[in-house]
Amino acid sequence: MKIRPLHDRILVKREEEKEVKKGGIIIPDTAKEKPQEGTILAVGPGAFDNDGKRVAMDVTVGQKVLYGKYAGTEFKLDDDELLIVSQKDILAVVAD
Repeated sequence: MKIRPLHDRILVKREEEKEVKKGGIIIPDTAKEKPQEGTILAVGPGAFDNDGKRVAMDVTVGQKVLYGKYAGTEFKLDDDELLIVSQKDILAVVAD
């Protein structure tokens, strides 16, 4: 991986957008909402608390997570849509 998140940041790859059909109508790409689910590609080492001790991360690489609608910073790397979010923006881990 070319990117290593710092502190309590997490690198997430968005799930592919699913084509939604309602009543036989195909929703155009411009009207689709971006998914709020993704797979963790990399995890930072954790933030420091007030005593200078590192706080362990609650998530690990490979987990599927849900995150806030407007959370994080989006960018492209090698044609992949990626997102860097803070651990506090992760809402839940999706169980298999």
